[in-house]
Amino acid sequence: MSKLKTESRSWNFFNWYYFCMGMASLLALTIVVYIQDNISWGWGLGIPTIAMGISLAAFILGSSLYKKIKPGGSPYVRVAQVIVAAVKKRKVDVPSDHSALYENRQLDAGISTNGRLMHSNQFKTKQTKPMATSNSPRVEELKTVVRLLPIRAAAILLVASHSHLHSFTIQQARTMDRHLSPSFQIPPATMSIFSTLTVLTALPLYERLFVPFARRFTKNPVGITCLQRMGIGYSINILASIVSAFIEIKRKNLARQRNLLDRPTDVIPISVFWLVPQYCLHGLAEVFMSVGHLEFLYDQSPESMRSTAAALYWIAIAMGNYVSTLMVSLVHKYSGKKSNWLPDRNLNRGRLENYYWLVTGLQVVNLVYYVICAWFYTYKPVDEVTEIESGDEDVESDNNTKPLSK
Repeated sequence: MSKLKTESRSWNFFNWYYFCMGMASLLALTIVVYIQDNISWGWGLGIPTIAMGISLAAFILGSSLYKKIKPGGSPYVRVAQVIVAAVKKRKVDVPSDHSALYENRQLDAGISTNGRLMHSNQFKTKQTKPMATSNSPRVEELKTVVRLLPIRAAAILLVASHSHLHSFTIQQARTMDRHLSPSFQIPPATMSIFSTLTVLTALPLYERLFVPFARRFTKNPVGITCLQRMGIGYSINILASIVSAFIEIKRKNLARQRNLLDRPTDVIPISVFWLVPQYCLHGLAEVFMSVGHLEFLYDQSPESMRSTAAALYWIAIAMGNYVSTLMVSLVHKYSGKKSNWLPDRNLNRGRLENYYWLVTGLQVVNLVYYVICAWFYTYKPVDEVTEIESGDEDVESDNNTKPLSK
């Protein structure tokens, strides 16, 4: 889909993609789990299998509607060739006339099927001779990937900052009043359903209310840019960590008042729904940051490497979980034995709120880092091709695809 088509659409693919993922998680956490616990594991495993079969059939039946691109060789080979050529030509002066740079549009048509990557002065390389291993589109392909890495790196700490929702927050929930009725309690692990519900609620509201509202001020067809959307997500996540710290302070104060600090298995008279705000804030942060991050990587990566860009998104999530594990291990090891922040058994005697303050401080530093990276980020320069020009002639791109001059 070209940029021109994207701006004229009335919906956002990535919002609905994330919405469908959230709906699948909601069904898995509620209906499927209920069937497994109350009916049988056979049906509990059979229903997801049937759903996968339906998904596969829909994928096959819809394959005729997909835009198929013929394989054009591995982009990693081109990246390696550019790096080798740049090293070999490191002492060669760059010509002042960019038209003197070697370019073969037919050879490199697969790099950008909706247009042509234009030359940029960022990350200057040495190239004067007509060598296929160092032509301009291939150099720009590598530059585009390098530009993404600092923005992508900022997502790692964000993932690490809310991984406690699947560990410490569940431990907190175990010590709180989880009754919805005298005979029914909310399982601690299902508290994450509130994040999912927030995502499912906020995504349509973002698409139908926030985007038209923001469009009035920004004049941007999509409301705000991906970088702005991600920045809002980072800010909301900081607020979520602050709320987490205050809720833990309140929980421990009540435990102290009722002399329950040394009785970790007893229920503290505080409703588990005090944990809902942090779940909702983390879900709202996902709506802005996670969806914006995925769309940004897809939009700003070379078309030949969009699958790699999607992989970078999931790699950032994996690295964030590893960083979270490292943080917890270091805090547990060096926060002392008598007043350990993250004790092994009795959370009431811990200092979990201090861990949340530490996470908040790291996120503030991460937000500053992200703002600096976003400020100096140069958008992918592309000359797009319109449908009218079926002969693949180049037309000038709009402001959103030109390099930003800071």
